[in-house]
Amino acid sequence: MPPGGRELGGRDVAPGQPDPEATYYQTVEEFFVSRRGDPLFLSHADWHRVAKWRRAGIPLRIVLRGIGDALDSHDQSWSRRRKVGSLAYCAAEVEAAWQRWQRAVAFTTDEGVGTSAFLRSLCDSLDALAGRGDSVSALAAETSEEIRNRAGADPLQLEGWLRSKEAEVVAALESAMGRKAVAAIEAAVRADLAPYRKRMPDKVAARIEAESLARRVLEAHGLPRFGLFDS
Repeated sequence: MPPGGRELGGRDVAPGQPDPEATYYQTVEEFFVSRRGDPLFLSHADWHRVAKWRRAGIPLRIVLRGIGDALDSHDQSWSRRRKVGSLAYCAAEVEAAWQRWQRAVAFTTDEGVGTSAFLRSLCDSLDALAGRGDSVSALAAETSEEIRNRAGADPLQLEGWLRSKEAEVVAALESAMGRKAVAAIEAAVRADLAPYRKRMPDKVAARIEAESLARRVLEAHGLPRFGLFDS
């Protein structure tokens, strides 16, 4: 048992909290549906488009800004009486909003927190995990050192590397926790996503479940998601 008497994976995620992964998709759906004035839900193609934005690391507020910009322009156009039928109509504005945001923030992440500050905090959390003396301590210490060595890299390039390291850390944590503990988290994820599951394509739902599982495994060990632009 690690120092302090806590077993690996002993910290629980606060119950009753909205799942961040499901919230991203649900918020996009609700915003788009309300703005276009049509009670229809997203199509399968729309869900895949949201998954693409999420996978690209586009913060939720940037997606909503792009959708809002697209629909504002539509409201002022000659075709305003024709309802927007798909998120595809908003894709160009979302991409434009994403590019503007990337240029504006440069080395700054979500909510004005500097990249260097986020990385220091992540390293501190990894150092705390390394200090527990359990089976993932060496990986945590090694990852912390690697992050410090790469801290000056371009954020967009660093993002991809961080995601790959996150996957490595999550796999190690899951192995240390054991199949029973991981299965319990998987069951909780599926229960939380049940209200949205039937409306989504299987691939999108599976991706959300995988992302939610990774987030909860990390949070159970005092770690955040490794993405600079995670939101």
